[in-house]
Amino acid sequence: MMYPTYFKRRMLLFFKWVRRLIREVNVMRKAVLCMILIFLFGCVGFVETGIPEENETAGTFFGEPISKGNYDFVLRVVLSFDSPWGGIPNNREQLERRVWDDLLLSYEAYRRQISVKREDLEAKIGEALKGDQVSFNWKEDPGLYAQWVKETLGGPVEIFENQMRHLVQIEKLRAQVLDSIDRAVTEEEAFQEFLNEYNNLSVELAEFDELNKAQEFYQKVIEYPLFWEREAKKDKKEDNEHRSFRRPGFVALEFLIEMWKFPKDTVYEMIEMEIGDVHSPAPIYEGYGVFKVLDIRRADEQTFPKRRASYFDQLRTRKKYQGFNKWLEDLRDDADIQVYIDLPPEISL
Repeated sequence: MMYPTYFKRRMLLFFKWVRRLIREVNVMRKAVLCMILIFLFGCVGFVETGIPEENETAGTFFGEPISKGNYDFVLRVVLSFDSPWGGIPNNREQLERRVWDDLLLSYEAYRRQISVKREDLEAKIGEALKGDQVSFNWKEDPGLYAQWVKETLGGPVEIFENQMRHLVQIEKLRAQVLDSIDRAVTEEEAFQEFLNEYNNLSVELAEFDELNKAQEFYQKVIEYPLFWEREAKKDKKEDNEHRSFRRPGFVALEFLIEMWKFPKDTVYEMIEMEIGDVHSPAPIYEGYGVFKVLDIRRADEQTFPKRRASYFDQLRTRKKYQGFNKWLEDLRDDADIQVYIDLPPEISL
């Protein structure tokens, strides 16, 4: 799903920056600047040779200079559109990382000679217009189409279509890499995934910054079982920001593992405990936790056979995406990315 409407807010910042630059130059330099902007936002892919010396270099990877033109183009696309591989960054650090990832992916697509067919491009354009809920047929009414592009994205159709082509090219690369990854799934893994989803657990969590404090609390609870209730009642008088006792809810083990970062071994041990039992300290999403079992609902293992195939599919897909992330991590390492410029200060997230 893409969000061109969201980009309107981002583009206000960008064009304020451009207008300020234009005001600072004379008439001759205005014309030059306009030509440069058209080049920057119209280029797709990478210029590996023939980069003019006066063209600023944004950085390098694989020892190749990456022009600021390519950097600005990708930055604008990232700020304009969501994508399956990144979403919209939440801060400047995420934005910087995303821009360089997309530059690297675009470069890799170029090296692999991945091309974009017209029908693929048109499908992507249609997706963008559908996301903005337009009421016209862009193929049959090029005038309205050009008007929508100008009003929504602030540029001509050619630039917009280059942006779409860039996104399709990266999507094709991503699909190519995913297709090349084959990960086996075992019966044990599929069954455990079933248990993670259908075993449900409710716990009360006592949070601590340091392991030794968690261990001290655990020992007191083991020696004096009412100590937990006393401390929990005292904690309820605190405001939410400073409370140490929390209840994630009556949820699947998978939720506790993925969202609360409970260790798998800890969760698997608790599902075999009895209501009221207390589990020893373990690391959680932040700091350490001591866990009191409040309620348990165990999976009906006899229902696994009819769900077996779906868990094999889920795990294969998950392993493919894990493999893609590892591939991208290795690509970053091999590329040895060197960054020479900062994000424009006008961009705030």
